[in-house]
Amino acid sequence: MHLTGHLRTLITITLLTLLVAPVWAQKKVRLKSADVAKSGRLPNGDRFERAIGDVVFTQNKTTIYCDSAHIFKKKNSLNAFGKIRITEGDSVTITGRRLEYDGNKRQAKLRGNVVFTKLGTATLYTDNLDFLRGSNIAYYFDGGKLVDSANVLTSRKGYYNLANNIASFKQNVKVVNPDHTMYADSLRYNSSTKIIHFVSRTTVVDKDSSTFVYESGVHHTTTKVSVFKEGTAETEEYVVTGDRYDVDAARNIAKVRGNVVMRHKREDLIIYGQASDYYKNIGVTKIYNNAYIAKVTDTDTLFIRADTLTSINNADSTQRRLLAFHNVRIFKSDLQGKADSLEYRWSDSTIYFYNQPVLWSAGNQLTADSIRMIVRNNTVSRIYMITNAFVVSMDTLGNFNQIRGRKMTADLRESKLSRVFVEGNGESLYYLLDDKTKLLMGVNKILCSSITIRFRQGRVHTLSFYVKPEGRFIPPHEIKKDELTLKGFSWKSGERPTRSQVVPSAADSGSH
Repeated sequence: MHLTGHLRTLITITLLTLLVAPVWAQKKVRLKSADVAKSGRLPNGDRFERAIGDVVFTQNKTTIYCDSAHIFKKKNSLNAFGKIRITEGDSVTITGRRLEYDGNKRQAKLRGNVVFTKLGTATLYTDNLDFLRGSNIAYYFDGGKLVDSANVLTSRKGYYNLANNIASFKQNVKVVNPDHTMYADSLRYNSSTKIIHFVSRTTVVDKDSSTFVYESGVHHTTTKVSVFKEGTAETEEYVVTGDRYDVDAARNIAKVRGNVVMRHKREDLIIYGQASDYYKNIGVTKIYNNAYIAKVTDTDTLFIRADTLTSINNADSTQRRLLAFHNVRIFKSDLQGKADSLEYRWSDSTIYFYNQPVLWSAGNQLTADSIRMIVRNNTVSRIYMITNAFVVSMDTLGNFNQIRGRKMTADLRESKLSRVFVEGNGESLYYLLDDKTKLLMGVNKILCSSITIRFRQGRVHTLSFYVKPEGRFIPPHEIKKDELTLKGFSWKSGERPTRSQVVPSAADSGSH
């Protein structure tokens, strides 16, 4: 029984030796070759070996080449000098000027012109690199540059994970490629998929100098498709903000969703909506879903609302347009209007209203087949009414004073109607009231070629008739129902927009 116990102990020790020996062998750094090898001793008494000339070390799948080295067998470490090259299998190569290598921790500290290359993926340049072989992570801490087929990324600090090809960058991050340059405090990049993850506020400058600032997002540098959150974009014409950006740079299409605000840089004009689509190749931007415009005038703001707003940019300034389609409504404290569609031309600051347009100013209603409004010095100065022009106003008794003609030109002073000139086929129907009693005295109906209407405090004050006017006065007892209106009369006060109908309450703030 005693011999059997000794035999078991011997077998156990032998098995443990066989198991541990290969593991220990993998941990030891071995000098494979050198031109000269000799022993030495440090001032503190520690012994070391010095290898000189074509020095080669190995540890498992790692091979270290250098010009000379100090080997500390007891610590399983070495210091290498000269032309250092480390190979990790057949995929990783690192070069540098100096190396401290800890075989137990499997940690390499390289200094001086370090170049870290992962075959077919990326190359990292720095002067200070720590490579942890156990976790397959390379760190740099005093400036570095990662280069691959798509991008050049630089930063103050960073690390590169060989296992998943993800590089993380910190402080003064800069990304350069043929399409744009990015700046950030922190950024993550997959050198295999070529995907950039924005993990802090990032600024992107396109080659055409357009600038974008995003809080977070993902950018595919190969497909050029990106998704960003909470961004600001600045182009030659606009500054745009929104909650989410979907960008296809290959097709030059950008879609913004959620709380979209577009501020025109040269015009006192802001466009709001919940969705925007930008087509760079044709210079067109569409804004919809609660879309409206705020145009700052001299003393007030003109709001324009429509189902869809379209901005057309063009190198030729005369071709630049802002279009509003369907259910157009406008509101200003002293001017309201509606139409099916609208066009604003940047070159001459003119607003065109199409398809049954109606404008209201104080107690006056203006209609025509088409209406053109001139904005000068940030105020509405003149209105042209083309074909079937009609002006209606209601007096204190509820009677409708009416003037119609082929076309009219309305001048405004301090945002109020001051004069309207009627050209061609002029007709007037005006209710005369007693100055004292304000009772109806009769109706004046006049036909002539031209009429000038002068206003006081936004209401009709005097009328002048030109070129063979033909007039008729109708006393109250002779007025017939069919004589109360001119041809084409239509009172649309129920359609007059209010501010709340034009400006969404959620966006209605004091800044407007």
